[in-house]
Amino acid sequence: MGDSDTKGALAPRRRVTSAAGKSASMLPVNGKSAAACESSVTADYGHGKRDRSLETVRAKSKSEKQKRRSYTSDRLSCHKTQESLLSSGSGYNNYRGILNWCVVMLVLSNARLFLENLLRYGVLVDPIQVISLFLNDPYNWPAACLVIVSNVFVLVALYTERQLSKGSFTELVGFLVHCMNMAIMLTLPAAVVLLVPCVTPVGGAFVLGTYTILFLKLYSYKDVNMWCRELSTIKAKTLARSLSCPSAQHLNGGDPKVCYPGNLTIRDMCYFVFAPTLCYELNFPRSPHIRMSFLLRRLFEMLFFIQLLVALTQQWMIPIIQSSMKPLEDMDLSRMTERLLRLAVPNHLLWLMFFYGFFHSSMNFTAELLRFGDRRFYNDWWNSETVTYFWQNWNIPVHKWCLRHFYKPLLRRGFSKILSQSAVFFLSAFFHEYLVSVPLRMFRLWAFLGMMAQLPLAWFVSRFLHGTYGNAAVWISIIIGQPFAILMYVHDYYVLHYRQEAD
Repeated sequence: MGDSDTKGALAPRRRVTSAAGKSASMLPVNGKSAAACESSVTADYGHGKRDRSLETVRAKSKSEKQKRRSYTSDRLSCHKTQESLLSSGSGYNNYRGILNWCVVMLVLSNARLFLENLLRYGVLVDPIQVISLFLNDPYNWPAACLVIVSNVFVLVALYTERQLSKGSFTELVGFLVHCMNMAIMLTLPAAVVLLVPCVTPVGGAFVLGTYTILFLKLYSYKDVNMWCRELSTIKAKTLARSLSCPSAQHLNGGDPKVCYPGNLTIRDMCYFVFAPTLCYELNFPRSPHIRMSFLLRRLFEMLFFIQLLVALTQQWMIPIIQSSMKPLEDMDLSRMTERLLRLAVPNHLLWLMFFYGFFHSSMNFTAELLRFGDRRFYNDWWNSETVTYFWQNWNIPVHKWCLRHFYKPLLRRGFSKILSQSAVFFLSAFFHEYLVSVPLRMFRLWAFLGMMAQLPLAWFVSRFLHGTYGNAAVWISIIIGQPFAILMYVHDYYVLHYRQEAD
């Protein structure tokens, strides 16, 4: 009885202690088991803490040993195999500080030149003189009248395409009408500029530039509509999926899709005339809406750069050009070279300002106003390693036109690539000379020869210069070539007009 009672009384306590943990079940079964369990847990915690402290001490001693070894090693040797930062094999490419230094030096050097110019010549900026560049006689506006007359040629091209779409004109008759229309477009303004004395050189250049742009646009308009007729003749069922009528996913927003001959409207023609492109399409990519903040920024940039270009030309360029006439007359080679280098810096800065003001500010302003979607007006021409890459990427609208309407058609007719590229440069040289010689009323072919000289220069750079050297050669050709041509034309213009008046 006593033994059984004692076992019965102790049985629940054993179950509790076994549930409490394995260490508690090992203790003697009496009233001190709980205290023993607690002391056991405390002892385990103390052992764990002691182990962690030992590990920390060992880690500290190990790090101290490593530091002592490193200190000893540094005292004995401080060199290792490595490249200098400016060596190509170092892999270092963070030259932002050097670029900032170049910008600071450029600003300081040009500030010195500008201050020297002010001290020598005074303030030469005259806004009234700018008006006289466009108008000799305030009652005769021949340049503005020529710009208004250009609408006649646009309407003739639209009327001709409408008659061709209806079958009233044959393809031969339409081709002849287009040829006559575009030939008159080039000859009429040139004849007026050459024969009417009150047309100023600046006004004549503006008029001829406007007519040249319209000529290229109407040529593209003629070609694209002719391709649409050819596609409709080959297979009328595929017209909706052809290039003349792209599928809906190519159109942005909810703009309706236009198919030939639905594009032959005055509204469509007016949009193409004012759009910042030379290549016609029936469905141009469109932006969803007009961003007023973007539009105002571009307008401010346009006005700012126009004023800056005029001021720097009057204050900086003209005095250098005037001081260059005597060395050119005397054929003093050393002084001519000095004047050329003096003119190169302001001319290049003005050219860069013109590039940004025209190709970025004004063309983006027009594109935003018309919701024209394709804003790629230029590529990274500043990274050009060949002359060919520069001419392909600094003026994308002209490059697209030459590629689409001149270069590829020549290839399809069996001409070689070299001959086709030469033909493109010849066409560009013609228009450069057309836009310079006619307004100045003298033909010296400096612009034409300068453009044709790009062919051997392109071959030389691509053959013998690569990478950084090729890019430097492109920059040198831009910086030196333009002021050289300017000096040649200014000298010839001075000799032709002012010396004859003096005599």
